[in-house]
Amino acid sequence: MFSSSFFLYSQEVLNLSEDQSVGEGSLDQLSWLEGYWQGSGFGGICDEVWMPAMDNTMSGIFRYSKNDTLKFKEYLVIEEVDSSLVLKLKHFNRDLSPWEEKDEWTIFRLVKIEGQTAWFSGLTYHRDEDKLTIKLALNSGGETRIEEFVFTLKDL
Repeated sequence: MFSSSFFLYSQEVLNLSEDQSVGEGSLDQLSWLEGYWQGSGFGGICDEVWMPAMDNTMSGIFRYSKNDTLKFKEYLVIEEVDSSLVLKLKHFNRDLSPWEEKDEWTIFRLVKIEGQTAWFSGLTYHRDEDKLTIKLALNSGGETRIEEFVFTLKDL
């Protein structure tokens, strides 16, 4: 099913080790991600917006709220680099104070793309008609768990 060179957190999320090569891909293969997505995750309400590609990047924004209170936001960028893709994101608190240092990003390297599923190392996007499912591998205290976000395509 999957190459033995991939470490599986589950069948839905793949992870590359530091010495493994990234998969090939282009932004054209992710045009299905564009749009305004609203749904749930982390026990709250989530919004994610992806704009069309421009100058070898796709830009997106993620917003998480719980009990009608904004908890955090993310600025997301998918860049085309050397015939592959890398998804980079930065977290921000409600007051826009960053989680990461100025020159640091949380980075997900491309594993592979098949149809409307994109596997990044530790993060998977899958679209089925107007439904988008994101699976994220989270590590805490030596344990890995998969958080699932389920979105529906909405009009702006």
